[in-house]
Parts: sequence; C-alpha cells; structure tokens
Amino acid sequence: MRPVIPYVTAALLFGLGVYGVLRRRNAVLVLMAVELMLNAVNLILVTADTTVRATLPHGGQVFALFVIVLAAAEIGVGLAIVLQLYRLRASVAVDEVPLTERPEPAERGGPGGPVERPEEVAR
Repeated sequence: MRPVIPYVTAALLFGLGVYGVLRRRNAVLVLMAVELMLNAVNLILVTADTTVRATLPHGGQVFALFVIVLAAAEIGVGLAIVLQLYRLRASVAVDEVPLTERPEPAERGGPGGPVERPEEVAR
C-alpha cells in the first residue's frame, strides 16, 4: 500500500482544523475544528501502524483509541464551558470573552444580591 494518499489527506484535514481554530469566532465551530485536527492525527497513527514495522503490534491503533477517548472528554468539557459561557454572556463568540477582566469585590454583591451599577440603572 502506498501511504501517500492517507498522509496527504491527514495533512489537509489538519490544515483545515488549524485554519478553523485560528479564524472562527464561534466556540462550537472551534471545537469542531479541534476534532478535525484530532481525526487527522488518528488517520496518521493508523496509517503509520499499517506501513511501518514497529516493536509494538498495533501500537498506532491503540494510540488512536486513546485519542478518541481524549476527544470525547474534550467535547464533554468544552461543551460544558460553552454552555456556561452562553448562560453568562448570551453569546458564544470567542473574541468577546474577557480573559483578563475580573469583577471587583463590590460588583459581585453581598448576601443581598448583585450591586447595581449606575450605567445599568440608566438603561
């Protein structure tokens, strides 16, 4: 078997996944792009297992199963984060997520609930 076609297909899938991670704004589409990259790695592992003589029998296929388990865990945690982000911000746009901003202790509110800010009262 000539392994050129699976390797080129895997490279194209991985490139498409990298493009999706770098260019997409929607968090669900970013997760789909990461899945494309993981599937490209699975294709490379299985192709290398069938073409290269290794000391471990079916080592590439075993590693591919581990990658599939990792992908399932990543989707579970990723979708939980996306759902929480949607509940807090009513948007799943990745570029709108504040990474460095932390609310002040006075803004969090006490036992009586959140403190209203003047700009929220004006709305």
